[in-house]
Amino acid sequence: MQKIDFGEKLAEILEKDQRFDREAYHFLRDALDFTIKARKKAKEPDQHVNGQQLLEGIRQYALRQFGPMVPTVFSYWGVTRGEDFGAMVFNLIGVGIFGKTATDSIEDFQGGYTFREAFVLPYQPERGQVGGELIAVKKGDEVSGE
Repeated sequence: MQKIDFGEKLAEILEKDQRFDREAYHFLRDALDFTIKARKKAKEPDQHVNGQQLLEGIRQYALRQFGPMVPTVFSYWGVTRGEDFGAMVFNLIGVGIFGKTATDSIEDFQGGYTFREAFVLPYQPERGQVGGELIAVKKGDEVSGE
C-alpha cells in the first residue's frame, strides 16, 4: 500500500480551494491527533471522532497552543467558524487524507460553539463589586469584601 503524502495532497486541495491557509490544515491534522489521544486516555471505546467531538478537540488544542491569540490566528488562516473546519475536513476526506463513516456529514460541524464563546469569553474579565466600586475580575479569581 502506497503511503499518502500530506504535502502533495494539501497542494491539490489548495489548487482548488484557497479559502484556508496551509497552516490551518496542519493545525487541523494535529488537533485530530490530539483529540484521538485524549479519547484513548479517557478510555472511550469508539476510535472514530465525529464532527462535534473534533470541534471540542480543536477548541482544547487551540487554547493550549495559542491561548488568547486563537481568534487572531484562526482569522489569519481564514477560519472564522466551526463550519470552516468541517469544510477543511471534507477537503481532506476528498483527497484521501481523512476517512469517514457512512453517517458522517459536513452538517456534523454545525451548531457547535461560536468562536466568541469558545476563544474570547474565557479570557474576558468578569465584572464584580467590592466596597461599592465596580472592578474587573478575571474568571476564577475570588472577590472578597472588607
